[in-house]
Amino acid sequence: MWVTVEEEAALVARAEREKITVPNLLISSALSEAQETTNERRAAIAELMSLHNLLARSSNNINQLARQANATGEFPAEAREALKHLRSVAMRIDRTIEGLM
Repeated sequence: MWVTVEEEAALVARAEREKITVPNLLISSALSEAQETTNERRAAIAELMSLHNLLARSSNNINQLARQANATGEFPAEAREALKHLRSVAMRIDRTIEGLM
């Protein structure tokens, strides 16, 4: 197998970190089912970025509802749905993280 000088340096460095030979690193990496593909990793990163944006928007909504509750002394009806939505986002985050592990 032919690799560039940069690729060889990266392989050697990783093999040294894992305290194995380069051929062993290549074989174990190729045969490992635990490793995600580049596309799977990109999809997980995209999902986490989407969830980050969704969480930021949801947090803003929760803050507005809290201000309303503090001003009026009443728990806004929309707050229950907002909290339900926030829990679903948290569960999506958990699932995405579990998929990376």
